Amino acid sequence: MIITFRAMFLAVLACCLIVLGFGLYVQHGLHIEPCPLCILQRIAFICVGLTALVAYLLNPGIVGRMFFGLLTALFSAVGAAVAARNIWLQHLPPDKVPECGPGLDYLLDAFPLAKVLPMVLKGSGECAKVAWTMFGLSIPAWALGWFLVFFMAGVAAMFLRERR
Repeated sequence: MIITFRAMFLAVLACCLIVLGFGLYVQHGLHIEPCPLCILQRIAFICVGLTALVAYLLNPGIVGRMFFGLLTALFSAVGAAVAARNIWLQHLPPDKVPECGPGLDYLLDAFPLAKVLPMVLKGSGECAKVAWTMFGLSIPAWALGWFLVFFMAGVAAMFLRERR
């Protein structure tokens, strides 16, 4: 079976939409508010999904495939790094967990973006809380798994050669 570039990016887009939809269900259906690191992970999923959408619609040539593959891998790597940081915070001993900080909305209103990102990436107490699990994995652990899958898809897209 031959996987085409367009089919792969359509699958990436569909998976991103499912992941984002599930995140909205957890937030609004289960009433679990996302921490600042979770919001950054959502932004990374949106970036991966939008890249996949544009790649699917344009169906570019070899150079474009390499570009969209690289972009997908880059956004996925950033998302994976944020998810890994979130997982690390969740596994800290209780006495090492940072204090809970102000919400992301307040930070964005009170500080310039250049100061907000380092503060958010440090994490806080709410980022260390495990509010939901499935098969023993927390939300950031599932996100990390998806980011790794999307990273591999991006790398594969850079080297995928199709007959035209």
